[in-house]
Amino acid sequence: MEGKSHPDRNAQFEFIYNKVKEFQKRKQPVISVDTKKKELIGRFTNGGYEYQPKGKPEEVETYDFPSMADGKGIPYGVYDIGKNMGWVSVGTDHDTAQFAVHTIRQWWFQMGLESYPRSKELLITADGGGSNGSRNRLWKYELQRFADETQIAVNVCHFPPGTSKWNKIEHRMFSHITKNWRGRPLTSHEVIVNLIANTSTETGLKINAKLDANEYPTGIKIPDKKMKELNLLKDEFHGEWNYIAHSAPAVRVF
Repeated sequence: MEGKSHPDRNAQFEFIYNKVKEFQKRKQPVISVDTKKKELIGRFTNGGYEYQPKGKPEEVETYDFPSMADGKGIPYGVYDIGKNMGWVSVGTDHDTAQFAVHTIRQWWFQMGLESYPRSKELLITADGGGSNGSRNRLWKYELQRFADETQIAVNVCHFPPGTSKWNKIEHRMFSHITKNWRGRPLTSHEVIVNLIANTSTETGLKINAKLDANEYPTGIKIPDKKMKELNLLKDEFHGEWNYIAHSAPAVRVF
């Protein structure tokens, strides 16, 4: 059961649709991003069924208490809508905006730049909450750093509240990853990375995955002064959902 819809829910969906089509027409990259459910590392039950040799079932613990785990895996994904390709970073620390943007950075330098060598823009579609939330200051601050680093204009469109299930990464990439590791205990980070990287579909989905063992501390605050220094341009239609992080002008040194 869904909660109360935002009055501009449908209008925002139309805005995103038109924005995606505009970018694709100009052969500019469009990606969908999100965090998959955190997974406990250990010999725990994983939903679904998988055939095993007769008399040799996959043994798992009766309980799945976090205290029994050997850590956790945090898959953050980037799905290239036009190319049907994806990148997943499996984090080990916290799901923060720094982790999210670093994953986008990894995708860009490992996959995106090769696919779009002449691109000057990037469109990101994302949920309205979490590590890539529309109100997350650290998310916008890190996007600005990414835009400055790559010298591309980073366009962002957030889905309205309560509509995350319509994010394309959910049913075009994450759902297939879940099917691929059904019934298999996720006993290590390497197992998670390998199962993600070996996920494919009849439509040609290809995913690259890598472990991200960096630390991402929580509680980082971005003060008003730093926010005012960001080169963010808000759209006239719901600027809190739709905005562009422009790269800072290059400084000439004489």
